[in-house]
Amino acid sequence: MHPTITVGGPVSATDVRRAGLLEIGDGCRVHPTAVFVPADMLGTLRPIVLGARVSVGAFTVVHGGTRVGDDAHLGHRVILGEPEYGYAMRQVYQGVGGTTTIGSGVVVRAGATIYAGACVGDDSTIGHNTLLRTDVVVGSGSQLAANLTVERGTRIGDGVRCSPGSHLTADTVVGDRVFLGAGIRTVNDKQLIWRDPDNEQPLDPPVFEYGCKIGSGAIILAGITVGAHALVGAGSVVTRDVPANTIVYGIPARPHGQVTP
Repeated sequence: MHPTITVGGPVSATDVRRAGLLEIGDGCRVHPTAVFVPADMLGTLRPIVLGARVSVGAFTVVHGGTRVGDDAHLGHRVILGEPEYGYAMRQVYQGVGGTTTIGSGVVVRAGATIYAGACVGDDSTIGHNTLLRTDVVVGSGSQLAANLTVERGTRIGDGVRCSPGSHLTADTVVGDRVFLGAGIRTVNDKQLIWRDPDNEQPLDPPVFEYGCKIGSGAIILAGITVGAHALVGAGSVVTRDVPANTIVYGIPARPHGQVTP
């Protein structure tokens, strides 16, 4: 191991390049306060790749295994490729790194945190202080606004808009062209059992199918599917599946007609 590289420790761009663990493309701009952490908490070293014309802001931290595409912009105080550590999602994580992929033309705004194993598609935007947990996938041309929490294993499609302050629970599926308003809450646990292995049931996340629209403040309960092009009114509590092309609203949400093509 290179003498300047310690387990989980930060390293300057100069030192990590000398160790052969950082590839920087032509035209990159890396702020002098940015740091790199090629070793995960178990000591495994993973190279870091920055494509051409990538911009890395002040006090940004880039972990081993991160690959950033051409023309991507990483704002100030961004954290990329953070290894998961501690108890979560009914298992204990050991701080193991992974491959974290940021596509070409992606904008990651100041304060965002993207954990190891996440993948953000080309030309997408991750908003200020938004959190993407382990193995989240975001498609191309999507916009995730500020202060979102996107839990482990969630899949977000192409051309999706997620407005500020929403929570997408683990393993949620968001289809292409979905619109999610501000302050939406999702649930994936019907039993609400915490750290009781003898009684835990499989999680059942919601599914948002192609082109559906969810109004601000809606709550989508576990196991719910919102069908293609359906419309859920603001502030609704959705307790049953919503058929395709159906308008629902209220507490609990009930059908109120069809979406006009």
